[in-house]
Amino acid sequence: MSSILIVDDEKDIRDLIGDILSDEGYAVRLAGNSDDCIAEINTEPPALMILDIWLKDSRMDGIDILKKVKRDNPDIPVVIISGHGNIEIAVAAIKQGAYDFIEKPFNIDQLMVVVGRAMETSRLRRENVELRRRDVTAAEMLGSSPGFKALKSQLEKVTKSNARVMLTGPAGSGKEMAARFIHAHSNRAAAPFVTVTSATIEPERMEEVLFGRETADRGVEKGLLEQAHGGVIYFDEVADMPVGTQSKILRVLTEQQFTRAGGADKVRVDLRVISSTTRDLRAEIGLGRFRQELYDRLNVVPIAVPSLEERREDIPELTRHFIDHFHRTQGLPQRSLTTEAEAMLQTMSWPGNVRQLRNVIERILILGDGTGSIEARELPGQEPTGEGGGRLVLGGAMATMPLREAREVFEREYLLTQINRFGGNISRTANFVGMERSALHRKLKSLGVVSTGKGNGGAAEIEAEEEAD
Repeated sequence: MSSILIVDDEKDIRDLIGDILSDEGYAVRLAGNSDDCIAEINTEPPALMILDIWLKDSRMDGIDILKKVKRDNPDIPVVIISGHGNIEIAVAAIKQGAYDFIEKPFNIDQLMVVVGRAMETSRLRRENVELRRRDVTAAEMLGSSPGFKALKSQLEKVTKSNARVMLTGPAGSGKEMAARFIHAHSNRAAAPFVTVTSATIEPERMEEVLFGRETADRGVEKGLLEQAHGGVIYFDEVADMPVGTQSKILRVLTEQQFTRAGGADKVRVDLRVISSTTRDLRAEIGLGRFRQELYDRLNVVPIAVPSLEERREDIPELTRHFIDHFHRTQGLPQRSLTTEAEAMLQTMSWPGNVRQLRNVIERILILGDGTGSIEARELPGQEPTGEGGGRLVLGGAMATMPLREAREVFEREYLLTQINRFGGNISRTANFVGMERSALHRKLKSLGVVSTGKGNGGAAEIEAEEEAD
């Protein structure tokens, strides 16, 4: 995105500006009316637009085009030019988001100064967008498991639209990261991403926080909705929003405008709304705690974010990322994982999901001696017990079983653990435990575990059969 789009209904003017900029080494494109202008933008967004206010025989004038560009491509600087320029037009254009205003006939030196500044602004905005995208991509949006790939595919499909998205999933699974991924890869990436943490805002202050307020002594104080204008408003745990506020948010979604507390004027906003929840909103609706109409508005594209248990294959990759992240940001030791520690991480219970994994790794790096690889004994709940150093202490039930029965219980639990670790993939499980695939199937069957595979290397659904009395 490095070209300059010149939009003017006078061919002599656009050709003149185009020749001047071409001589200075800029790539230029020309459009004589609003339809051609929009077509050029849709083909490839330019780095800068030079836009005439008055476009003869066009469906849209310059101000209308400016509004559309600022809505759909807010990172493109727009320089307005007009032969009928006056201070009112200049102010109107700047209010609508124009970068600058030049009156015709213009001075070439003045034009080049404005274009140079605007192109630098455009470059910095593009770099900022790219850095945001890299930051989100390099963060917890990592994984190669089927569950994660399905999630990322869904997120990528909604990035270029303005559809409202409802993210569901357990606490700590990465719903906000998914929302930021959508924002960073959308046309609104250069605009704000504003989070509304419903659970931490006092109900009596919710409307003031969202809509802002106007007072005689402090003037206008913008709320979160106004701060997010042009970008994304993210309602974190939307189920915690007070019922009274829900009706007002519903009105904002319908009208795209609201009134600040203590104010009288309507404030228009252009927002994309992404929401998330850990709760069953249908149940909340049944209990009268959430409005059906708001649910229908927010739940246009529902996307489920999988728990860490559903994507255990991603744990080693996430762990290595966290180790590297804490090394770069906090100077903590850059340590590797032993095979045993990696396997243990994949088989542990993670009720706090990705957030819990991150916290565990940070704690290990802070409290560890900083040398060597992270070992299984350093993981929570894995400290050696008893006089035998690393002896396994049997539970009461297994300790009273005959050897054959205890061995079967152990083998059954061990194999189910490994199958869960590898996401139900029988081939990978067999390879890890050192068995032929067919032998593993026979062993599972003998232990009362039924596997329904889908070919070599395919996903397998494992279910335990209850033994008959």
